[in-house]
Amino acid sequence: MSDALEVLNPATEELVALVPATTRGDVDAAVVRAAAAQRGWAAAAPADRARLLRRFAAVVDAHTEELARLEVREAGHTIGNARWEAGNVRDLLDFAAGGVERLSGRQIPVAGGIDVTFLEPLGVIGVIAPWNFPLPIAAWGLAPALAAGNAVLLKPAETTPLTALRLAALALEAGLPEHLFQVLPGRGDVTGDALVEHPGVAKIVFTGSTRVGRQIMAKCAARVKPVTLELGGKSPNIVFADADLEAAAAATPMSFLDNTGQDCCARTRILVQRSVHDRFLALLAPAVERVRVGDPSDERTQMGPLISRAQLERVRSFVTGDLTTVRGATPGGPGFWYPPTLVTGVSPTAPVATEEVFGPVAVVLPFEDEEDAVRLANATEYGLSGSLWTRDIGRALRVSRAVAAGNLSVNSHSSVRYWTPFGGYKQSGLGRELGPDALTAFTETKNVFISTEV
Repeated sequence: MSDALEVLNPATEELVALVPATTRGDVDAAVVRAAAAQRGWAAAAPADRARLLRRFAAVVDAHTEELARLEVREAGHTIGNARWEAGNVRDLLDFAAGGVERLSGRQIPVAGGIDVTFLEPLGVIGVIAPWNFPLPIAAWGLAPALAAGNAVLLKPAETTPLTALRLAALALEAGLPEHLFQVLPGRGDVTGDALVEHPGVAKIVFTGSTRVGRQIMAKCAARVKPVTLELGGKSPNIVFADADLEAAAAATPMSFLDNTGQDCCARTRILVQRSVHDRFLALLAPAVERVRVGDPSDERTQMGPLISRAQLERVRSFVTGDLTTVRGATPGGPGFWYPPTLVTGVSPTAPVATEEVFGPVAVVLPFEDEEDAVRLANATEYGLSGSLWTRDIGRALRVSRAVAAGNLSVNSHSSVRYWTPFGGYKQSGLGRELGPDALTAFTETKNVFISTEV
């Protein structure tokens, strides 16, 4: 390993750690080790693999608070969110372990013999995880890939490698075979590219920006390498006049302020039917202003800092002085703080209304009727998530079917459950993660015909 990655505490700007960066040569060696470990893992009895994954989940559970505190320090997440994230890793491992013994092929009727299919592991999987949810999104790839019989090489984001490294240590403590799960901290253009381009890596799972996702997809295409991409979003929150406006307004702030808006599913386009626009905004504005921003280790904090100085400057660039805004408050002193912000009176084609800000900023836009709401909701290159608020079940179903997004929620802002599929339309990605079919995404179907006429 060479060079080092600086890990800063986003709330204080203090140096937390220096982590050696993985070189291309290190990746080559890691792939060889992983391939050897994977062969033994795939040959193990399914019950034994499941048992080890459940033990891994139990060890993670025993270290939930440690992992959460580490996530607070390296990512600036609120302690409540960080505990949920560590718990989500545990739950994903448990859920994936339950699928190991049910990952079966089929017997297909044919003439002259027996035809059966097998779901076989791909081999070594490269998982490239983001900085916005370092623990859970790493586990989205890690857990089902291991359960399906693969080895995993995880490249965490440059700014948030610490929880991933600790997770790998906990895997060994749980008894997983050495080298089966390795963490390779490093830069995207070195470590990430080496994983994508390596002939011994059978599949890439990437979560990050659409721009980088396109680059990875092109490199994988040149090698006919399968890829799962979870990319950007500009999700709508559609509020109809017949909705429970008080409930919708109360729920809306954290739909775009959770994780300081650094969430592909953030509902950053609030579309409100014109007849109730002013009333809804009167309810929403004070709710946004009341959001408690501060020390992420404080149990009372609802929103922490942005991840970095660069991200802070990016968010600032979208909210210029001539825009009408409603803003909350932030602490003084060091840290990458940006206030909860609503932008009103803006054109639907303005950059803040069309581009992914990835910060605590949402725009409020009026619409006329159901058709107009769908038009505005779909007026984006993204299609990851969204919400709609209405008491009319017929409208809920019509609009849900008409909005081009992979994950929609009616009268709530829920997007992610480990037992349901997750993924996007259009420029928001390719493939699905989580849910009952998660393991099959890490397998190849083999068909075998056995003649009975010989």
